[in-house]
Amino acid sequence: MQRLLLAIPRAIDALTVRLGQAVAWLSLVMVLIGAGNAVLRYLGRFVGHNLSSNAFIEAQWYLFSALFLLGAAWTLQQDRHVRVDVLYGRLSPRARAAIDLAGTVLFLLPFCAFATWVSFPSVAESWRLREVSPDPGGLPRYPVKALVIVAWWLLIAQGVSQLCKHLSALLWPAPAAGEGPG
Repeated sequence: MQRLLLAIPRAIDALTVRLGQAVAWLSLVMVLIGAGNAVLRYLGRFVGHNLSSNAFIEAQWYLFSALFLLGAAWTLQQDRHVRVDVLYGRLSPRARAAIDLAGTVLFLLPFCAFATWVSFPSVAESWRLREVSPDPGGLPRYPVKALVIVAWWLLIAQGVSQLCKHLSALLWPAPAAGEGPG
């Protein structure tokens, strides 16, 4: 049972880490597009033509959205999410695992499921209409809106991984340093 309970998070974590590391590169692309657009805007003033584009601005927004949405599960997996740590750091590993398990079961997973359910009609409508930006030269919006649903699914998967790890820590606590078979 313990082996299965730890195999599930290993598989999910591997996917989350690979996706998170790939998505992290979007920040470089986003910065390059933003810098390139700024250079083109000033160069356009110099040559008397508008070289900038709403597409560049929107591409930058969309990349930021993708970075934020697709990186959320990796942030959770790496335990880099925002945490109000008043007492948590002083607790034993088992007590932290119990709190994290309760938070995952009572808050994270239900909220992600609810957010998926609430978001789906809007995303489906955007895809049905093949929604595009109302700005001149703007980009299609429906692909980036689909990332909202993907992000919730990724968070649910990572939540299941976290749940398995917390449950394992409660059922089979690791021996403290210096303890163990001797």
